[in-house]
Parts: sequence; structure tokens; C-alpha cells
Amino acid sequence: MTAFVRVLTVAVLAAASWLFVDPTTATLSGPASASAQEKLTIDQLLQRVRQGRITDNAENQRRINEFAANRNRQQGLLNQTKAAIQTEEARSEVLEADFAELERILNELSTQLTARLGASGEIRGVIRQVSADTRAQIENSIISTQLPGRTELLAKLAASSKLPTTDELIGLWSALFEEMAEQGKIVTYRAPVTNDDGVDEEEDVTRLGPFVAISGGDFLDYSGNTGKLSLLAKQPPSRFTSGASRVERASPDGNFVQAAIDPSQGGILDLLVGTPSLLDRVNQGGNVGYAIIALAGFGVVLGIYRLFVLWGVSGAVRRQIRAKRASKGNPLGRVMLAYEENQNTDVETLELKLDDAILRELPKLDFGLNTLKLIAAVGPLMGLLGTVVGMIITFQQITLFGTGDPKVMAGGISQALVTTVLGLVTAIPILFLHSFAHGSARSVQQVLEEQAAGIIAKHAEGGH
Repeated sequence: MTAFVRVLTVAVLAAASWLFVDPTTATLSGPASASAQEKLTIDQLLQRVRQGRITDNAENQRRINEFAANRNRQQGLLNQTKAAIQTEEARSEVLEADFAELERILNELSTQLTARLGASGEIRGVIRQVSADTRAQIENSIISTQLPGRTELLAKLAASSKLPTTDELIGLWSALFEEMAEQGKIVTYRAPVTNDDGVDEEEDVTRLGPFVAISGGDFLDYSGNTGKLSLLAKQPPSRFTSGASRVERASPDGNFVQAAIDPSQGGILDLLVGTPSLLDRVNQGGNVGYAIIALAGFGVVLGIYRLFVLWGVSGAVRRQIRAKRASKGNPLGRVMLAYEENQNTDVETLELKLDDAILRELPKLDFGLNTLKLIAAVGPLMGLLGTVVGMIITFQQITLFGTGDPKVMAGGISQALVTTVLGLVTAIPILFLHSFAHGSARSVQQVLEEQAAGIIAKHAEGGH
């Protein structure tokens, strides 16, 4: 510190020739204040430097003392922190030892608990399983529409990890027994039913055990998710709905009535709703199917008409054989009239005249038969056309949506198969009709030829 003061004194003395201190303003001025410099002597300047050194020494001593105090205080804090760390480390060792001991005790107690519980764990598991199964059965049972709110205790038991109380076990037994008892009853009660418009209305519902529920002669569908009854989107055939109506009208003390139930508790009815009817199948054939049906209808009408006409002609020909006079109302009569008109000619001419008369009758007998044959051939071809169209639609659906959902391809496949069936159904009966009609026409033709041959033979024997 003394060296610092000495250096400062030399510097001040060196600058004294051009600086001076203004005691009134505490500022330094340069050579511009030459008159003020003359007023301040060297002794005065030295005195002031000495005073400044004393002041600086006091300030430096104060700072040194402050630094020392801070150092002592920081050292004390450091010592306190080290002591606290040592204390906490010792406490940590004690706690670790306590934790290890407590963990050992917990494991021993857990082992003892498992050993002492024994079969009670299995009992809890069985009770939870039975409660969960019973809850699912009750939620999906039609009986819940008559007796709601039976699953709260079952849900609690299914989620509990503790042994149930006696009251809870009695409640589980009561739920099982009640469900079992209600399954053998036929009960009529009031319950909300969702109609076709989606509106819930209070209706009289007749429940046949857990199997089916009916209202107004219609079968109802039960949803376990909503807990509500709704009309089936599609009712079973009338023989089943009539049985449902008989059940609703039956008196408790009356005789037995016959009715249909769904032993799958809704599964069969759901399949029935998804099963398309005959009209639905026909509609799946599309425009090609409608064309095949129209063609089949025309062919069947034409075949039946021609069959009855030929049967009538065959009967008229048989009656003409027994008659003594020829009639224009049947082919044989017209052939016989041709003979009467040409009976004075020679045999060769008569034979030609009769053959001509028979040939004039053949177009009338064969009318419509070629059309039937054409329809029988075109029907399967149109069915094949529908099959190709349906497969094209199927491939388009696969291209757009892939093969992940089979329902996407169902429309095209249905059209392909339905049109094939319609084509075969068209061809089979029309082939039968054509065969019968063709047989009747050939039978009449054979009679005409036989009678014409007999007439010619008799004419030849007569000497013409």
C-alpha cells in the first residue's frame, strides 16, 4: 500500500506544473488557468496529497475489513453447509436402512397374507367372474325392459378386489335366481317401444321368457346398449306373426297356443332382417334382370297359349275322325274337303293336292314354336350378360375400395348370380312348354298325314 502512495505522489508532483486543484469546486483545470496556478504552492499541493493518501488508506482499510468479514461469514456458511450435508448423509443412511427393513417386513407380511388367505383369492376371482357374466347376461336380456336397474351391485362386485360381504353375496344370488325364475314366465307389461319413425311410445309388451318380445302382433328387437325395445325392421312371415297375435290374445287360464320363439335370444331375428326376400333378390338383378323377367313372362304366356291351342286342335281332329262330314273348323276337316274337291282326279294329282293342304296347315300348327325356342336360348345368354355386368361392377368396387370390406362387392356379385339364376329359370319352363307344344303339333301333323295316306289308298282302290 505504501508503494502505491509513493507512486501516486510522484505522479501528482509531475503533473503539478500543468494541473491545479480548485478547492471550491473540487475540479481540475489545465494551463488555461495560469493565474489560479500561481495561487497554489507546492507545499499546499503536497499537503493535499497527504490528506488524500490518508483518506485512501482509510477507505482501503475499510474495504479490507469488509472483505475479511465476508470471507469469515462465507467460511461459516460453508462450514454450516458441510455439517448439514454430513447430517443429511447420516440421516439418509439411517432412512435407507429403515426402508430396507420395512421392505423386508412388507415382503414377509405379503407372504403371510397370501398363505393365510389361501382359497379366498380363488373365491374372489370366481365371484368377480360370475358377477361379470351375470351382469352381461342381464344387460342383454329382454327381462331388463321389465325389471331395470339390476346390474349396479353386479358391476360393483365385478370390479371389487375385496372379499364380498354377506349382503353382497345374497344380492348376487338373488339376481341369479330372479333371472332364472323370470326366464320361465310369459308376462305382459308396459314399456317404451321405438317405432319406425324413431319415436318412443309406451306400449303393451308381451315377453315370452328371455326369447322374444311382441307388441301388437309384431316382433320386437332388444338392444342391450340402449336398453330399449324397437320394432323389427322386417317382420317374419305371417305364420309367425299370427302366432304372436294368438299369444297376446290368450288368457292366462286358457289352452295352449302355438307361437314361435327365438332360442338365440335375437340372433335368428337379426338374421331374418338381413335375409333378402324374393322381391329383393329380383331387384338385385338390375335392368338385365328385369329384361329377363319380361322375356320369361312373354315366353311363358306364349307357350301356355300355344299349348292350349294345340290341345284344342288335337281334340278337334280326333272328333273329326269320328264324324261323317268334313268341317272347315279343324285341319283334318280342311284336308278332307280338299279330297272332296279333287276326288275325280288321278291318284298322283290327288296326292299332291292333299300334301298341299297339309303343308298349308303346318304353319298354323308351328306358330310361336320357333319363338319359344329362341326365348329358351336367349334367356341364359341374357343371364350370362348380367353375370358379366355384375363382375364388372364388382371389379370396379375392388378398384375403388379394395377388398377389405366384402359388403362393398356384394352388390355386383348379387347381380351376377341373380341374373344367372333368372336366365336358367327362364329357359327351363319355356323348354318344357316348347317340347309339349312341339309334340302336340307333330301329333296333329302325323294324324293329318296318316289320314291323307288312308284317303289316297282308298281312292286308289276305287279304281281312279
